[in-house]
Amino acid sequence: MARGEIRIIGGEWRGRKIKVPDVADLRPTPDRIRETLFNWLAPVIQGAYCLDPFAGSGALGFEALSRGAAHVVMVDQSPDVINILQAEAAMFKTENAEIYRGSSPRDLKTPQKKFDIVFLDPPFQENLLLPTCSFLAENHFLAESALIYLEAKTMLQESELPEHWKIIKSKKAGQVAYHLVEISKNNVYP
Repeated sequence: MARGEIRIIGGEWRGRKIKVPDVADLRPTPDRIRETLFNWLAPVIQGAYCLDPFAGSGALGFEALSRGAAHVVMVDQSPDVINILQAEAAMFKTENAEIYRGSSPRDLKTPQKKFDIVFLDPPFQENLLLPTCSFLAENHFLAESALIYLEAKTMLQESELPEHWKIIKSKKAGQVAYHLVEISKNNVYP
């Protein structure tokens, strides 16, 4: 059921390990990229309401909770992944993680509160990144000053993204291009 472990790299649960489910196409975000991402998010992660619609190992969602996010919704289509995520949430004794099974973006439940931060790292070969961006924008899932993390095989161009989405940070590490995007109507990122 699990093919290894990865560690939480910062915050309250720093050093604790979470299981990586043995599921095809699961690609946990590497430590180095997570470190950079959460350095970018440090000014805004405290108290944030987050969505991880391709949760996989849960590395991004649990890292966000460890660093002070108020609530994280984790969604995945694999029942094995959901079982492991629920077991991990129980192990951390957190009540701030909502975990459910669904195919994103189609099965995403309308949020009770709009999301401040969204982590988008779908399986590369399924071409779900840009359709999920559009779905979130069109269905009003995002707070006015939301930040969206995008992980892709290639560097993205702002013109590919929904209106008012602005790429504010971009890097490439190995086979992964990653970006931080803000909803640019308000430009509140420090």
